[in-house]
Order: sequence, then structure tokens, then C-alpha cells
Amino acid sequence: MSGPRGVQAAAGPPVSFKAACSACRARFELDAGALRLVIGGSRRTTFYSFTCPACGACVRKPAGERIVELLTGGGVSTLRSV
Repeated sequence: MSGPRGVQAAAGPPVSFKAACSACRARFELDAGALRLVIGGSRRTTFYSFTCPACGACVRKPAGERIVELLTGGGVSTLRSV
């Protein structure tokens, strides 16, 4: 994969994250593409979300500083809200 001015992006191993569904209590691993991170202006508006592969529920969980760091470092798509 080429970046700006021919710089090569490092291709690391796929990253997966352990998660649990608050609706059906299933536990599983998700790759970075299955998660979305929203960084808001406060702790209450910063969260990550995913669709449970077991029951299909849309799950939304709060994301503290450490979670934000892990998810962004793992390539999770991030949206910043104002």
C-alpha cells in the first residue's frame, strides 16, 4: 500500500478486539472494521459501537481514554463529534 510521495504503509497483522454483547451476553472477537468509535466533547459522548454477531443487536459502550487509545491504535474507524 503506498502513502503520500511513495511512502510505504506498514502492513501489520490483523487486529481483533474482545467484546461482549449487553443484550444477549455473548462474547466474541471483532476485527477493527466491525467497530466504530465516536469521540465527543465529554466522557458521556465518547463511545464505541458494533453489531452483535450473535443476536444482531446494536451495542453502544462508553470509551474512556485507554479504550480510545487502543481502538485508534488498532485502526478502528473514528468519528469526532462537536
